[in-house]
Amino acid sequence: MALINVTTPDTNVRELEFSLARDVFEKECVKVYKKNVGKYNIPGFRRGKAPKAFIEKMYGKGIFYEDALNNLLPDLYHDVLEESKIDAVSRPEIDVKEMGDEQIILTAKVYVKPEVKLGQYRGIAVTKEVAEVSEESIDNEIQRVRERNSREIDITDRPAQAGDTVVFDFDGKIDGVPFDGGKSEGYRLKLGSGSFIPGFEDQIVGKRIDEPFDVNVTFPDDYAKEDLQGKAAVFSCLIHEIIEIDLPEADDEFAKDVSEFDTIAEYRADIRKKQEKAAEDTAERQMEDQLIDEIVKSMEVDIPQPMIETEIDNQIRNYDLRLRQQGLSLDMYLKYTGLDLTAMRDQYKDQAEKQVKVSLALEEIVKLENIVPTDDQIAEFYTKLSENYGMTADEVRKYVDEEGVRHDAAIEQAVQLIKDSAVVTAPKAETEEQPAEKTEKKKPKRTKKAAPSSEEAAPADAAPEQKE
Repeated sequence: MALINVTTPDTNVRELEFSLARDVFEKECVKVYKKNVGKYNIPGFRRGKAPKAFIEKMYGKGIFYEDALNNLLPDLYHDVLEESKIDAVSRPEIDVKEMGDEQIILTAKVYVKPEVKLGQYRGIAVTKEVAEVSEESIDNEIQRVRERNSREIDITDRPAQAGDTVVFDFDGKIDGVPFDGGKSEGYRLKLGSGSFIPGFEDQIVGKRIDEPFDVNVTFPDDYAKEDLQGKAAVFSCLIHEIIEIDLPEADDEFAKDVSEFDTIAEYRADIRKKQEKAAEDTAERQMEDQLIDEIVKSMEVDIPQPMIETEIDNQIRNYDLRLRQQGLSLDMYLKYTGLDLTAMRDQYKDQAEKQVKVSLALEEIVKLENIVPTDDQIAEFYTKLSENYGMTADEVRKYVDEEGVRHDAAIEQAVQLIKDSAVVTAPKAETEEQPAEKTEKKKPKRTKKAAPSSEEAAPADAAPEQKE
């Protein structure tokens, strides 16, 4: 094998011309013949016994060429690519240029990483806003912990109240006719949660166990099911259970039970500390995003389409993995949303293009700044990975290639360089004399609903549910 020439037929495209020794190729053709001879039925020979020359005479001399080349090309192309030092970003388009007696000449056309021209990446002006932790935020966290540590009390001596959870049956009709999804048995509903359409839960309040009653409601004009929009319905209901949620008092004993602290004051102080740390981390990420956005905005690059397609592949593969962790799959998601794979890929296009630009920009900064991680920094990076995976650093080294770790560690240092050199200011406080401009956030366009997670227990088509 020998690399003969590298040309540039188009922007971000390279064509590699290389050779393959004819004797190596012929030996591979013999291997293909021996593997496949049983497939050919040649008159005068038992199946599997026909000589190679007779098969080639009947089917053509090149009958084994394609399989032989397919067997040899992966290693051959890999070696040629390494010799050329080309950073390919697409699969090669292979073509046989010449079938000589001594050697075979082939070409491989590939897309390569584009040239990147960066604008300013040091000293970028950016604002960093750290959200203030309020007493209400701390109260909300304590409330969540109280709810996690609550106990359920079965109520039999009073009617249902707001805040109770009821287990009940309902059977809905419109003009006396049942409709799809309007019936359920043993449904569990917290009154006041707003899970069902307006007015439904209010009419359960005051009702007792085993006493039938009707709920009269009108479906909203923007209800998810168009055939039910604006229609009046009557639901025949029957409560089986009323459950009161008993929350523990937020006192010192509560703090001892749910934390390492002896007093509620110490527990609140710890919550504040953690929320302040979370707010700082969030502000840091938002600042980093601003910096990266500014760099991407000012960069000049002509991205080959295969790079974007590859990134779309990666993002869809990752999404499929997350779905599978919830007991779902990509096929189920597509069926639920009514999308096909092409439409889904279109949804990822802008996001993928941005991610490719970010990667190219950071890699260019690594090159311009000559960032080379030290062995100690590589070891530290492996340690971080080990903490994420719950493995030892040595175990992670067995599965994660060091070349990839060096790349990621260098990118991390590039990001840190951008942040360290940034001109960071806090946002101006609003005053009555100089009110800060406020930009109304645009509401995202309504899209089809994503597939439910495996944790969602509500019936899929319970008609009185308040669906968007």
